[in-house]
Amino acid sequence: MAAEAALAHPAVKPDPRLIVPLDLPTVDEARAMVETLGDSVSFYKVGLELFASDGMALARDLKTAGKQVFLDWKLHDIGTTVQRATSVLAQSGCDFLTVHGEPQVMAAAVRGKGGSNLKILAVTVLTSLSDEDLIETGYHETARALVERRIHQAIAAGCDGVISSPHEAALARALGGRDFLVVTPGVRPDWAAKNDQARAATPLDALKAGASHIVCGRPITAANDPHAAARRVANEMSGV
Repeated sequence: MAAEAALAHPAVKPDPRLIVPLDLPTVDEARAMVETLGDSVSFYKVGLELFASDGMALARDLKTAGKQVFLDWKLHDIGTTVQRATSVLAQSGCDFLTVHGEPQVMAAAVRGKGGSNLKILAVTVLTSLSDEDLIETGYHETARALVERRIHQAIAAGCDGVISSPHEAALARALGGRDFLVVTPGVRPDWAAKNDQARAATPLDALKAGASHIVCGRPITAANDPHAAARRVANEMSGV
């Protein structure tokens, strides 16, 4: 069976800029997806769905297997709690951690990571939100204006980067500079459905705009052949 799988999916070099979210109901399903994707993916996102079960055990196992891990916990609490939680997570050896883009929260997370290699990413505006959604929530500015303000605040707080839709990636790159991390969810290839992403773009467009990493989920994990879909996305990314 292993030999047949190897023939079906010959060895490929994964693109480290491609992050695949393991947004699946159970850790067992997530592990199965990792096995299916094999050598086509080297960077995984573990989000709240798995956080509610045994997501940290999965994250540690992925690190042991030589993968990079993005903890998409979106921490948001009083500064002391965020700092302490970040300090604990920094000891896991994981690579990225998200926090909400509020000045006190971001500064606390930066303090909490200490001298570890954990990268703190500030969530600017969720990619599922449109300008109309923000108005309904009580904001009196567009998504782009709010993203710009939060990028400035993230830089001031010492964050390593931001989570930004592909449409604000160029802005984040311009403000943050060459080494600033710009991680873009809401990435949908032309051949995939947009689903609930209000501000989506293709992998190629996101990278050209300034993204350092892209998060691409359902076009890969919901495909009939996830391994082939991941390779297809990586091939599109190779143009940048």
